[in-house]
Amino acid sequence: MRDTLPSKNQVLQACRGTGFPGHPLLRAAHDLTGLHERLLSARPEQLTELDTRRSNLVHEIDCWVTAQLPPSHGAARVHTETLGAVIDRLARLTAAAYAALSRESGRDLTVAWEHLAELAVGYEDLASEVCTGRRRLPGAH
Repeated sequence: MRDTLPSKNQVLQACRGTGFPGHPLLRAAHDLTGLHERLLSARPEQLTELDTRRSNLVHEIDCWVTAQLPPSHGAARVHTETLGAVIDRLARLTAAAYAALSRESGRDLTVAWEHLAELAVGYEDLASEVCTGRRRLPGAH
């Protein structure tokens, strides 16, 4: 399973459009970032369609991850979010951080990048705990 879940650097690269060919989770991270970029400037009538597409990608990630996971140990703690939700937030924060480069400076820009970096570390910790059986994802048994 460890080889199945990409590293935080691979996910971040995929969010920026590189390094994702052939891996369904990285492809989805890339596609989610594109949707979040579009959401930043979407007209109100576009929001429902974009959000539906986003939700479908999150669900696809969750289904793929669940299919790859071995059965969890009975003592494994349940995480509060699915891996799809975490990757969706990484994609949203990536889109926001890169958008902030063009319009913000100082503290706001720093905060955007710090949030992205913190969540990337959280993703890597979660991936490691899921792969070692110390944590399970909601809905995964």
